[in-house]
Amino acid sequence: MTGYTATVTVRLKHGVLDPEAETTQRALERLGFELEDLRSADRFEIDLEAADADEAGERAGEMADRLLANPTIHDYEVAVEERE
Repeated sequence: MTGYTATVTVRLKHGVLDPEAETTQRALERLGFELEDLRSADRFEIDLEAADADEAGERAGEMADRLLANPTIHDYEVAVEERE
């Protein structure tokens, strides 16, 4: 088994209201920053042992499906890196 870090990034789907991002965007604009859009996201870093990177990604994806993300309102991405 090899050690991996799976990073799961969970975002609200386009069209779902994101009040945290809206508030932050307005504050940034008041500070003089110009931006088209802003979305908030949650990031989870999961250290796990797996036979290979594909297995680590599948397990992290299952964690996202079952707990970390609500498929009705969230999209998520999984990235896997081998730990040194």
